[in-house]
Amino acid sequence: METGADVRVTGRPRSGSCKMERFGEEEEEDRQPLLSGEPRTKAVSACCSSRFVLAILAFWGFFVVYALRVNLSVAMVAMLDNATVPKNGSVEACPPHSNSTQHNYMKKGKVYNWDSDIQGWILSAFFFGYIVTQIPGGYLAGRFGGKLLLGFGILGTSCLTLLTPPAASLSAYCVIVLRVIEGLGEGVTFPAMHAMWAKWAPPLERSTLVSLSYAGAQFGTVVSLPLSGIICYYLDWSYVFYIFGAFGVAWCLLWFLLASDTPETHKTISTAERDYIISSLRGQHAVMNYVPWGSLWKSLPLWAIIVAHFCYNWTFYTLLTLLPTYMEEILQFDIQENGFLSALPYLFCWMVMISVGLIADYLIKKRHFTTSAVRKMYTIIGMIGPAIFLVAAGYIGCNYIVAVLFLTISSALGGFSMSGFNINHLDIAPSYAGILLGITNTFATIPGMVGPVIAKALTFDHTIAQWRTVFYIAAALDIFGAVFFTIFGKGVVQSWAVNH
Repeated sequence: METGADVRVTGRPRSGSCKMERFGEEEEEDRQPLLSGEPRTKAVSACCSSRFVLAILAFWGFFVVYALRVNLSVAMVAMLDNATVPKNGSVEACPPHSNSTQHNYMKKGKVYNWDSDIQGWILSAFFFGYIVTQIPGGYLAGRFGGKLLLGFGILGTSCLTLLTPPAASLSAYCVIVLRVIEGLGEGVTFPAMHAMWAKWAPPLERSTLVSLSYAGAQFGTVVSLPLSGIICYYLDWSYVFYIFGAFGVAWCLLWFLLASDTPETHKTISTAERDYIISSLRGQHAVMNYVPWGSLWKSLPLWAIIVAHFCYNWTFYTLLTLLPTYMEEILQFDIQENGFLSALPYLFCWMVMISVGLIADYLIKKRHFTTSAVRKMYTIIGMIGPAIFLVAAGYIGCNYIVAVLFLTISSALGGFSMSGFNINHLDIAPSYAGILLGITNTFATIPGMVGPVIAKALTFDHTIAQWRTVFYIAAALDIFGAVFFTIFGKGVVQSWAVNH
């Protein structure tokens, strides 16, 4: 946003700019202002601002959220007794690398003889708790604020993570129960943060601020996967849970000290920034203090987000939980290589997510594209692109370099979706953004519950052909979700979200 510029966006795009009517939005959407009210104050730079500090805090918060979520994927490789894990018996099996240290690696710590079914349930158990608190979390955050909800959710998960090693010593079922409870705590995090951004993010900065904060999830994956591998190699797998759990507790102390639910309650925000944020959001929020559930459930734009979120997460959660397994069983990488190479796709996804968020806001600010067009373009790239490279990865056999390259490109392109359907809740209903994210994340958690179980069931012989089937299913869902959102998605505040 240009300093001092009038941030109201009205009228049709400038002459020569693309209206993107081919994306299916109705003609009146080009006339719909992005902002319902005109700020009385000039734009205040986001650099070193309170909203930028909030984004950085949230970034590290979601770093913790995903570090605690995915470290089990690598630790699981070190927790299992090799004698009970069937190896590739197919002619499609990849030979061990000439530089692999797998044969020299001695697992440290106690190992367990959990079969594939138990492994699948352990990896998916988190999501059975995660799905329960999505909508309640969004509702509570909308009514009472998201700061305490998000903080205590992460604090509880961090403390429970510290208990994972003793739980594993008792039984696999104790680990399953523990992961379910951890899911309950983390289930409130994204809805709570969305509710906070509805009060903090000026509409023309949404893509940048939200993408930056949620990019912490990808960065948490990038760091925790290789670091977990290193910890397992040099220490033992139990330290994976102790180290990340302690880091989560430390972050919570900073969050409670520095974060605020709204600009009005922030103790150190400048008057200019507070007035700018409030004025930029004028007319975007509902006056009545209740949720229009009937209109909400009948909203096609909301269902467009639900479908896209569900389909995208099928691919995301399948790879998130099982990529280390694929790296070990099919590509035969050792525990150190496994962690680093499993993290590589998420490193590039993190980089893409932040950069394309800036571009998305630029396109909207300059009126080159409508909000709807930007959300749909980014969703198409962020879902169909990954589908293509995921399927291709299943056909390159044991070419290790190309396999990792295709999986990396697939995940990197997925970063576009953050500025697509992922933040569209804030466009169509800012007042209920937390509830809407709770709803869409509830549906989108189902793939995390059943995806790993189905993938484990389909890959019982641990062959490339069976993994190819897993990739086909994920790709088909990605394409369907992108098409559905392109047809029914919208980029403007819906009438039921402001007038009732």
